[in-house]
Amino acid sequence: MTAYDAIVLAGGAAKRLGGADKPAVRVGGRALLDRVLAACADAATTIVVGGRRPTLRAVTWTREEPQGGGPLAALGAGVRHTSAERVLVLSADLPFLGESTVKALLAAAGHGERDGALCVDQDGREQPLVAVYRAEPLRRELALLATEHGGLAGLPLRLLTPELDLARVEAGPLASFDCDTWEDIAAARARIREHGTVLDEWITAVKNELGIELDVDTGVLLDLARDAAHGVARPAAPLTTFLVGYAAATASDGGGGPEAVAEAARKATALALRWADEAETP
Repeated sequence: MTAYDAIVLAGGAAKRLGGADKPAVRVGGRALLDRVLAACADAATTIVVGGRRPTLRAVTWTREEPQGGGPLAALGAGVRHTSAERVLVLSADLPFLGESTVKALLAAAGHGERDGALCVDQDGREQPLVAVYRAEPLRRELALLATEHGGLAGLPLRLLTPELDLARVEAGPLASFDCDTWEDIAAARARIREHGTVLDEWITAVKNELGIELDVDTGVLLDLARDAAHGVARPAAPLTTFLVGYAAATASDGGGGPEAVAEAARKATALALRWADEAETP
């Protein structure tokens, strides 16, 4: 894997969400920001540009100047904290972004002397906030724009890419799906509950919540019990119980004790309640 830093843009006024804290909005029981951070977990350094908020993994926080100055100002603030040759740039509202898309972008950006690679959605639209840039050309272009316009605040994102030599990566149909409206949020929540994907989404959410890495043989576990977990899916209960046991057994304090089991169960229960709450919220 190519070494890289990541910048996640988590600011903005979210006007179409009525001013809600969009990065904290939950899809599948997890904040949108945490879902994006999970896709770039192997970044050497991860910078989040926006207001500080709880996250499931450690990040470096910064803010654009002035606050609310737009994506280019935020990108300029974030890139000052990077040191890797390649920089992954993401918006914080991508519920279906996966590691496979990040790897494809890094691979495409690594060929030859191109300035990076960006995602192209199913309609052919370029997504400069689902992209990998070589740090030097990115800094150069931001500096040129700042000089030409007297600063980066308020400039449209489309000014960034025309002078950069970027590979185009056609990702899956949902890789660049972003949540700008409550209708988008509702669509994302419905999508992860579809029969073919709900179990994978739930197990991924539980593992992130418990801080464990584990390949789960669901076929074996589903033979043991088939009770339903409220608001998730029928097989969720036995799988979640197994993950709670595993988290307790591998706890840093030696594991296996009632305290470790109780703490892991508390986290998984809270996640399940958040999951169910989404289904009941109009």
